[in-house]
Amino acid sequence: MSTQKTFGLSEKAAEVDEKAAFSLEGDFTPVELEGYGVHKELVETQDSRFAAVTVNNKPNPLSKGLLMLYPILFVAFMNSAANGFDGNTFGGVSSIPNFQDRFGTKVAASDGFLAAIYILGNVIGSFFAGPLADHLGRKRGMFVANVVVMIGSILQAAAMKRRDMIAGRVVLGIGSCLLGPSAQSYTVEISHPAYRGVMMGLYNGCYFIGAIVSTWLEYGIVDDTKGGLNWRLPMATQGLPCIIVLVFVWFIPESPRWLMSRDREDEARAILTKYHGEGDPNHVIVQLEIDEMRQAIATRGSDKRWYDYRELFNSRGARHRSFLVLCIGFFGQIDLPPTSYYMPLMAKTAGILSNKQQLLMNALQSPVMTIGTLLGVYFIDRYGRRPMLMGSSTICSLCVLVVIVCSAKQANHPAVGLAGISFVYVFLFAFAFVWTPMQALYPSEVLAYNARAKGLAMSGLWLNIVSFINTYAAPVGITNSGWKFYFLYLAIDVTGILFIYLFFVETKGRSLEEIDDLFEDPHPVRASKAKQKVVKLS
Repeated sequence: MSTQKTFGLSEKAAEVDEKAAFSLEGDFTPVELEGYGVHKELVETQDSRFAAVTVNNKPNPLSKGLLMLYPILFVAFMNSAANGFDGNTFGGVSSIPNFQDRFGTKVAASDGFLAAIYILGNVIGSFFAGPLADHLGRKRGMFVANVVVMIGSILQAAAMKRRDMIAGRVVLGIGSCLLGPSAQSYTVEISHPAYRGVMMGLYNGCYFIGAIVSTWLEYGIVDDTKGGLNWRLPMATQGLPCIIVLVFVWFIPESPRWLMSRDREDEARAILTKYHGEGDPNHVIVQLEIDEMRQAIATRGSDKRWYDYRELFNSRGARHRSFLVLCIGFFGQIDLPPTSYYMPLMAKTAGILSNKQQLLMNALQSPVMTIGTLLGVYFIDRYGRRPMLMGSSTICSLCVLVVIVCSAKQANHPAVGLAGISFVYVFLFAFAFVWTPMQALYPSEVLAYNARAKGLAMSGLWLNIVSFINTYAAPVGITNSGWKFYFLYLAIDVTGILFIYLFFVETKGRSLEEIDDLFEDPHPVRASKAKQKVVKLS
């Protein structure tokens, strides 16, 4: 009898004759089991122990343990909200006349440089982000990162000269990069595995808290030019989520997997018992998580050595993981020009010349993407990573094609240009529905524990290098080549669909440690799609 098949048991099954409860093909029919008050049914699920367990032990999202876990995760989510401020803030303020006059951003190349210098700070921070999260722990790593972000926000909001703004954006970029490895690792490691996709999706979705506040704040005070308040106040608000983290991070538990890596198993078990096991240390999910962590997490692994990045590349499985992390970063960034920075430029091309109307169009992006993300997280754990990524990328490719056609025909036809911009919003919704949650979730899932923080730092480095190129090249490319520049994005989006099909493993329905097992298989993609039959008792 397969060990995997015995995990599909509920507490009710304990009252049933052992042979009847544990038999899959069985000597007992469903009718005979009903004599014990239990109905047996075969269901198909992912070929993993965790998927088999949850067939009969799916936790209630409103259970006491999970209700206590949500406020804890909200503290981690605020790290993502802090990043959301700059994603939209700078694009808005760079179109404000008194900001342009003070910092010389009227020229496309100059605007692109000042936007992209933030990415340089990300690159610098990437070298410290992983070791910080591994050495200090996820909680203290978040604290240090938020202190740096606060300093950068103050420098940026108080800037008087161009050099001051550059310094503030570099420091802010360093701090923002430090947030990811600590906060993402914390979220994926403490989330209940049955709802990991939803929780990580909400983590990245909270990016739009910052984006919505900043863009609508800009829209509301754009005409108030006294003392530069219309750009200083939006930039200062990036510190608000940091205050929440700095105050409450000391009241949340440490990551159980980080504790396990420090040989503090009793503390890790207590946390899992409280939040995943409803207070029962013998709960089947708690036992499964502890057993798998014992096997997978090394107490003397490379995460204890700040300089050791070998586990990202020292085996075929490790290289496959790193390749997937690079793919999700590349195809998630070079899908369209960074519209949050350049929507005002696109609107102007379509004949919308009012500064306030341009800011309104910029501000509408965040609500559209927020709705897309909140709807998408519900389906991630239901339909899986691969099908949803391929479906989203297909819709995005079609939208880019429509934008190309409309951009080519919009001369003297403003209505056609507006139609193109409308499809940009369709693109943003389809992208946010899947790619926004997946950009945080998928790298955190596929990286092994001992390489997770450093791998996420590598992901941040790569993501921001790609973003730097896209941010700097897009305004120049659009200005010089017009609508033809969008063909680059169409080709990349189509290539992304092919790469997802060929190389991406399916992580749905597996614990983090079971995902590790996939990369030990000679054919990880095929293994990830395998199914099993499990007894469902009701």
